Parts: sequence; C-alpha cells; structure tokens
Amino acid sequence: MTGPELTDTRSSRVTAARRLIKRAFRARGRQFLAEGPQAVSEALTLPGVVQELFATGPAAERNADLVEAAAREGVPLRLVSGEVFDSLAQTVTPQGVLAVCRFVDVPYDDVVAASPRLVAVLAQVRDPGNAGTVLRCADAAGADAVVLSDASVDVYNPKCVRASAGSLFHLPVAVGVPAAVGVAGLRDQGVTVLAADGAGELDLTKAAERGLLSGPTAWIFGNEAWGLPAATRDLADAVVRVPVYGRAESLNLATAAAVCLYASANAQRAPGGCRAAEVAGGVSAAE
Repeated sequence: MTGPELTDTRSSRVTAARRLIKRAFRARGRQFLAEGPQAVSEALTLPGVVQELFATGPAAERNADLVEAAAREGVPLRLVSGEVFDSLAQTVTPQGVLAVCRFVDVPYDDVVAASPRLVAVLAQVRDPGNAGTVLRCADAAGADAVVLSDASVDVYNPKCVRASAGSLFHLPVAVGVPAAVGVAGLRDQGVTVLAADGAGELDLTKAAERGLLSGPTAWIFGNEAWGLPAATRDLADAVVRVPVYGRAESLNLATAAAVCLYASANAQRAPGGCRAAEVAGGVSAAE
C-alpha cells in the first residue's frame, strides 16, 4: 500500500515513527526502527516483524527487490521526501530506507530450553555500538543466543541495531535478565560459564588446552570501562583473559568477545568437541 509522498515532518505517521528513537516509546509500543537496506532486508526474513516501511522515491527505486518483498508481506510503504526521511534517520549519510519493526527478543526460558552450546552474556554493557558488534560477532561465530543483563543497554537502540548489521534478526536474543539468574539457568543445562576479564587467572590458550572450550560454553562480557564486578566474576566457573603479546594495554570489549567466541567455536568443532559431529556430518562444509 502506497499513498502520496509524505512531505510534512509533523504528519502523524512520521511523528509516530520518530518517537521510536526514544527508549520509552520503544518499550511502550514494543517497536523499534531498523535503518538501511541490509537491516530491513534481514528483518523481512522474519514474518510479521516489519510493520511499516519508509523510503524516499530514489531509494525505493534502488531497492525495488526490498520493496517487492515488503509488499508480499503486506507491509505498508510510506514514500517520503528527503527532509522527512532525514528527520527519522540516525545516520550521517542516510540510505533512504527505514522500517518500523516489532520487538524480536525471546523469553530467557526459551534460550535455556533449547540446550544452547555457545552463548554470549552481556553484563552491564552500556555502549550500544559495542553491544551490537558483540551480537554480530556471536552470530558469525555460530552462537546459539545472546543474553543481555537487566543493567545493559537497550538492544533496540538505533546504534545497537546498526552495529549488529542484521544479526539482531538471526539468533535468539533475551533481554533484561539478571546476571545471576542467567548464569544459574545456563549452568543447570550443563553449560560451562566463563568470564572474560583482562585480570583473569587463566589465559585463553591454556583454557583451550585444558578442554574448557570444547563443551557447551557461555561467555560473560562486562562493561567497557570497568569490566566485570567481583560479584559477576564469582558467578563463573573460571575467569579467562585474552593474552596480549604486544604492547597494547588491552583489547576493547567487542574485539575480546570476537576472540573468545571464535576460540570456543573452533574448539567445539575440533575432534572431541560438542559440535564435532556436525563437522563429520558435513554441516560446516555445506555452510
């Protein structure tokens, strides 16, 4: 469904969408904005997630396949002027396509019930760019879920959604889970819980050598500035540091998360790992 081009930044549809830039309105309506062709395309792979599509005329022409996919899902298309789109966009150079989406997070109990083998737990992670990048890394490493603690950033923050590069729509994400509750539920499923911390007593290489990474594993990643509080570290079976061989003081959160998650992904797929059967059966090769 397409109506006349919206040129008034104060129109009711535009105003309603623009409110979703603020967390309070996102929470109230359980909707958020996904900006850019990549994010919108990934959102459209989940039936019923995209509620409304905004696009400038030129962007709609450039992304005709995306517009057609939205039409097949019965998603209303709102053609807007460049000025109107700029009032909605949160990027420096908008690409002219933006969707209103419903929340996609899942109950934490669903994550646990699925017997996950690799999970990223974000504890008090406040930076939306870091959170989104960790989500993207978890997706790339084949993680089964991402869990955000109740003190972490809103996963639907526009910067977080952009940083996830579509991965928000690829794997289960549970939000608002107290760290102690999250760890207890995973441990009940036989998952080894490892805390990533630069001051950890065990380095990542030795953790792999001892077989700590080859079974079902959950990694806890902490705040960018002050790391993991002692109470959160105490929840883990081991506190692991990424070895720094050069002169860098440390790794940032997203980089450390990528290293840890891939270390687990590789160990799980090696002989004796909990995913080795997938490799033997050709699953990884097919991917």
